[in-house]
Amino acid sequence: MLDALCAKVCKLNQDLSRYGLVTWTSGNVSGRDPESGLVVIKPSGIPFADLTPENMVVVDVEGKVIEGSLAPSSDVHAHNYIYRHRPDVMGVVHTHSNYATAFAAVGKPIPVCLTAIADEFGGTIPIGGYAKVGNDEIGREIIHSIGDSPAILMQNHGVFTIGRTPTAALKAAVMVEDVARTVWLALQLGQPIALSPEEVARARHRYVTEYGQQPT
Repeated sequence: MLDALCAKVCKLNQDLSRYGLVTWTSGNVSGRDPESGLVVIKPSGIPFADLTPENMVVVDVEGKVIEGSLAPSSDVHAHNYIYRHRPDVMGVVHTHSNYATAFAAVGKPIPVCLTAIADEFGGTIPIGGYAKVGNDEIGREIIHSIGDSPAILMQNHGVFTIGRTPTAALKAAVMVEDVARTVWLALQLGQPIALSPEEVARARHRYVTEYGQQPT
């Protein structure tokens, strides 16, 4: 089932390692098929180098395994809660990337003090409250606290990002870690200067409507 999506999700999971966002088996990417509503997710505890399209796990949005011989990621219930409550989301990524997770460890959001943050996230990258791993508590807190952002830091845990495609969710995860590192460096020098709400809105609008190759 869903061969193309399984291949895509497998590659994106391996990209987590390539971009330095994960260690060992920690972290995961999932993608939802817009036609069937089924979700493809990384199997639990399998090293990224050993992942293949064939060992991806297909589940429904309640977490029931539809296809696959391996157990799905332990974060499957968090991913599925997001999918059930955000019909616009087709991809979810979870990492413990170092700099972003450092902000999560101290319960601090990442302030919108860089144009890159305004462009990609449209505001401060929020912090969600602590939630237990293994059920849908994390998903509930993400939906409660993420707002319009494509990313959220979960206190004492790590990073979750969402997107209209699995690739978009991965891009957000890469960008979270990049800006978190820069803001951490800035904090060693002094207090970062926040952008005004007006400038954040202007930058975000320009990025969405003008950046890249726009349709003619």
